[in-house]
Amino acid sequence: MPDICIIGLGNPGLKYNGTRHNIGKDWVKSVTKDIGLDLQAKKKIESTVVISSDQKILWGYPNHYVNESGQSIKKILQTSNLDLKNIIVIHDDLDLPIGTLKIKEGGGHGGHNGLKSVISTVGKSFLRLRVGIGHPGNKVDVTNWVLGKFKPSEKKILIESFYNFNNIINLLGDGNIQSAQLKLHSN
Repeated sequence: MPDICIIGLGNPGLKYNGTRHNIGKDWVKSVTKDIGLDLQAKKKIESTVVISSDQKILWGYPNHYVNESGQSIKKILQTSNLDLKNIIVIHDDLDLPIGTLKIKEGGGHGGHNGLKSVISTVGKSFLRLRVGIGHPGNKVDVTNWVLGKFKPSEKKILIESFYNFNNIINLLGDGNIQSAQLKLHSN
């Protein structure tokens, strides 16, 4: 049985690949590919998942739209026997500059509909890896912004952030959340 589950939020369908809202899902796909793991769609839990070769981490993403992520995470919890505190949700965050990473324990949804779905379905005692996607400047443009693709200059910043995230995966897998926060937040 895995020690933790890292879930990336994102929308299904090719048209959403590489969008700001899909950063969590895209990162899970990238990490698992980089370490040679093969994600598999599982109908029963309405998610695409894989367990790391050392059996410590269950990687995955819901097969639903971001705003409906809670049901999938509930099913993952039920079938994996993990506690909610052992779930890490990777999601986009408008309130952080592009590429900024923050680990947060618990809290509210901050207007993020995916987090709203998760919190209303399973509670809020999970960890979040907030990935900064920047802000368009006004509320009117938010939907187009989160569903838009990253600029080449932003992709460069995100690649560095992705490697910073990769550097803390083992700490997260070992349950060293505070060490992971320190390492991540000091970069």
